[in-house]
Amino acid sequence: MYRPLDVATSAITTVWRLGSGARVGKLGKRPAMRLELYEFEACPYCRKVREALSILDLEAMVHPCPKGGPTYRPQVAKLGGKELFPYLVDPNVGRAMYESDDIVKHLFASYGDGNVPITLGSGILTDVSSTLAGLPRFGGGGWYREARAPEQPLELYSFEASPFCRIVREALSQLELPYLLHNVAGGSPGRDAFVERAGKMMVPWLADPNTGAELYESVDIVAYLDETYAV
Repeated sequence: MYRPLDVATSAITTVWRLGSGARVGKLGKRPAMRLELYEFEACPYCRKVREALSILDLEAMVHPCPKGGPTYRPQVAKLGGKELFPYLVDPNVGRAMYESDDIVKHLFASYGDGNVPITLGSGILTDVSSTLAGLPRFGGGGWYREARAPEQPLELYSFEASPFCRIVREALSQLELPYLLHNVAGGSPGRDAFVERAGKMMVPWLADPNTGAELYESVDIVAYLDETYAV
């Protein structure tokens, strides 16, 4: 996609969602064990869960499940009995669950102050808004593109509302590349550690332990993913 158009349409998605996931909210206890999320970028219900993770400053191991993906969609069917997304595994409470509203409520009850923000707790209005927000992206990240699987998951520093981060997450989803998501929205307690590691507060930032590559700039990251993993 033409770069200015790519960024503009991604920014429209953020506007439609009123910037949900741009800043950290009230935080509760931190999980001792990492959450696992099976989702795909074009799914409006998955978007709600990613926004919650960003607001709650939670890390997650993300297993992208684009349509036609050969790995994680079948895995979800084995784990939960059906291919339905999002699917969250929380080893801290021994729960695995479908249904975005149930997942969002669980996350805010367990790792926030129990109050779901209006942008995520407005029922059908939230669902409609999230669906409309995805339209300008033309299903980006929704369909599998043949790729080589990495030996180790990648790492992505991101936050949900960033239009540039969205472009990278779409590429990771399309190629079915698993990654450890570090959320660093505005007000995140993890920003100082991120700056210490990466050198500056700028996202997206991708680290690939398989090659040693570390990159800023969404256009460079997408090109790297294509060159390294696309078949």
